[in-house]
Amino acid sequence: MKKIAVVFASASLMALAACGEKPANETANASNAVVENVVENAMNASDNAMNAANVAENAANAANAM
Repeated sequence: MKKIAVVFASASLMALAACGEKPANETANASNAVVENVVENAMNASDNAMNAANVAENAANAANAM
């Protein structure tokens, strides 16, 4: 759910930035790409942490089942 919110927020900001696009905005577009990469990396890190937590929980559940 958080991913969807971040994607919509990024798309909204990019659409807003594109409204008054001028040649000088190439720098702004490049920085938007950097922000998108940072957001994507943060989401991937969050996913990885959740996956690790799930693995740990599964291992604990398996140990308790024995």
